[in-house]
Amino acid sequence: MMRGVTPAGARLAMLFLPTVIVFAAVAVTASIAFTVQERSIRDATGERVTDVALSLAELTQVRDVLAQAHDDFPAAMAELQPLATVVERAAGVDYVVISDEEGIRVTHPTPSERGKPVSTDNTSVLAGEIYLGTETGTIGMTMRAKVPVRDDADEVIGVLSVGILESRIAADSAQAVSRLLPWVIGALVVGTLASSTIAALLERRFRRLDEAARDTAELRRSAAALREQSHEFTTRLHVIHGLISHGDADDALSYIAGVTPVTTGGSDDALSEQPLLRATLDVLRAELGAHGARLDAEVLVESVVDEEVTLVLANLCRNAGEAGATVVRCALVERAGVFVGEVADNGAGVATHDADRVFARGVSTKRDPSGLGRGIGLDLVRRTVAKRGGSVELGRAELGGARFRFEMAVLS
Repeated sequence: MMRGVTPAGARLAMLFLPTVIVFAAVAVTASIAFTVQERSIRDATGERVTDVALSLAELTQVRDVLAQAHDDFPAAMAELQPLATVVERAAGVDYVVISDEEGIRVTHPTPSERGKPVSTDNTSVLAGEIYLGTETGTIGMTMRAKVPVRDDADEVIGVLSVGILESRIAADSAQAVSRLLPWVIGALVVGTLASSTIAALLERRFRRLDEAARDTAELRRSAAALREQSHEFTTRLHVIHGLISHGDADDALSYIAGVTPVTTGGSDDALSEQPLLRATLDVLRAELGAHGARLDAEVLVESVVDEEVTLVLANLCRNAGEAGATVVRCALVERAGVFVGEVADNGAGVATHDADRVFARGVSTKRDPSGLGRGIGLDLVRRTVAKRGGSVELGRAELGGARFRFEMAVLS
């Protein structure tokens, strides 16, 4: 990456680069096309005036009349002017001027200019050369061709000049440009749409990469936390195993109590046949008590509550305690082969704008002081419930906080 260019700047440049390339390409192509078109028009105009001049200079009538013009100049004008006028109209040129070797005009589109000296220099043409260029004459600036008129002895006896106004050439160029302009605009529109599509695809790809990077970072943090917890748990298991293997059961119980305070909810006959659920509730009471919260549990089931159901209950209860609730109510009933559970609290609840995304992985409304990542528990709840063909919903509890309700099929 270039020094001083931030990733965001490089990304923005990549998004706008296709559009910039399209504009540059179209601008350069259009400029070249306009230049080529103008040059083509000027070349065609030059060829036309040169061809007309050469053709007229070879006419026997022009050569014979011009050779005798000094004997009867008015008669020469009267005979050649109609020819010049017809050629002007037929060839689409603005003037045809025939002058003798002394530079006196025999023909001219303006009657008052006939019989007068020419306004431009014809020295090179009288010397036998052909001239093609732009000069300013009596009717304005014109592109003109001047060719020598020769007699039968191949002597130069005059000059034949044919020209087209530069204003007409400019108008023809503008008309050609106007015909090209829709194609240029079309190419620009198509190119812009294509570049916008590419930019949109790139932006979508960037977003996916960003999301993947965030997920990867969170998975790494979660994996690190789980490895740390697993290592600590394994160490504690080894200690407990050592105590029990040496017959020190009381010391083992004391060690467990020191690691995590354990309290029981009393001798509840309803849980006598649900050891897993009873143990889960005891652990939850201890954990919530550490947060300063009280757990009220109500259970009315006949089937055995399996590990997945207790996992959902545990995550929802922990979520309530970590959110700052002081009272957490947990209820689990069985209806027609379905476990129906509810966890409600008196905490701050979940904001409306977070309700739709609170079950997404990595999304959490709670602060993460550890830096190891949050937003895992509710995602686990959603996936566990969905795996059992159930559903979970979020609402407002009568206690004032959040209320989570879920349904899960009873395992047969």
